[in-house]
Amino acid sequence: MRASWVTALGLAGLLCAGGASGQEITIGVTMGTTGPGASLGINYKNAFQLMPNAIDGVPIKYVILEDGSDPTAAAKNARQLVAENHVDALMGAVSVPSTTQIALIAEETKTPLIALAPVALPPEKLGWVFIVPQPVPLMMGAVVDDLKSKSIKTVGYIGFSDSWGDLVLKALKQSADPAGIKIVDEERYARADTAVTGQIVKILIAKPDAVVVGGSGTGGALPQIALRDRGYKGPVYHNHGTINREFIKVGGAAVDGAIAPTGPLMVAEELPDSHPVKKVAVDFDQAYEKIFGAGSRNAFAGYSYDGFLLLKAAIPAALKAGKPGTPEFRQALRDALESGQAVVGVHGVYTQTKSDHIGLDGRAVVLAVVDGGAWRLLKK
Repeated sequence: MRASWVTALGLAGLLCAGGASGQEITIGVTMGTTGPGASLGINYKNAFQLMPNAIDGVPIKYVILEDGSDPTAAAKNARQLVAENHVDALMGAVSVPSTTQIALIAEETKTPLIALAPVALPPEKLGWVFIVPQPVPLMMGAVVDDLKSKSIKTVGYIGFSDSWGDLVLKALKQSADPAGIKIVDEERYARADTAVTGQIVKILIAKPDAVVVGGSGTGGALPQIALRDRGYKGPVYHNHGTINREFIKVGGAAVDGAIAPTGPLMVAEELPDSHPVKKVAVDFDQAYEKIFGAGSRNAFAGYSYDGFLLLKAAIPAALKAGKPGTPEFRQALRDALESGQAVVGVHGVYTQTKSDHIGLDGRAVVLAVVDGGAWRLLKK
């Protein structure tokens, strides 16, 4: 049975869902299904159709607000969800800038946040923030391992001119420097840009053995298209922000051969049966594709679903400490989320603790390659 959930466009159109007052868990969600992050946000939102309408016998409601992929709107939505909807937890958003803004509000209001994108804040400001996506250093470390295995010595970098581009570049350097891999050129572009010709020319002049792209969604395809248009034949690596079929639709033949780190769900059937995530990931992929069509699986819907699984595991303990809608429940929910309980998701096994609000390890990353118009497991 699907969740009882509410969608609001902007600040209007909010509908009321059922449930007994004080006995209904309310999760407030902000995400952009329009704007530059739409190709991600639509997938994030789709996953809520797979979520049940109760946890531990208590009704659960999702209030989902549209933020147009804008960080300011995301922050405004988060404040509304806390102040007016009295949510027990927040979830969102589609980008690092937006999620970082929500994280600040979660800390201020002492509301648990299930972050669906990485957060550009130091650990001491993440006391109420639990991050679902794999840490960028883990993912880019897998990229550098593959570069090293192919004896690649130099790379060019082109990424978004925002906090996501910063995170990918920092993580790339963190792993590349010890591996003896030199970054010979660094370029940036805006999420809304439609051309990167100047940046690509500079990268080509530097003659790197490979190129690493720090973009996400459909915008992540732009540099690779430009590289292939100008005859670059070297390998092009991306990051886990590009793993959906929209990236392939936009890039077409130009992104064939693109390599990116991702969670196990994208290639679940190709994993060995011994992989701890395989069964959960295969079941999710089958359920998702039954609704949205063959090949519709994507990493972003998986992040939403893993966020739900984290809440599902934590809520029973929180219900013993207080009623939904109270500060006691929110505090207990936070405590349960960081209790060290192992939660098997579609992206990995989460073991979140007081000192680690991500809780993922190497089981959360595989390398995938675009092959014949689909993401496939990269064979070593």
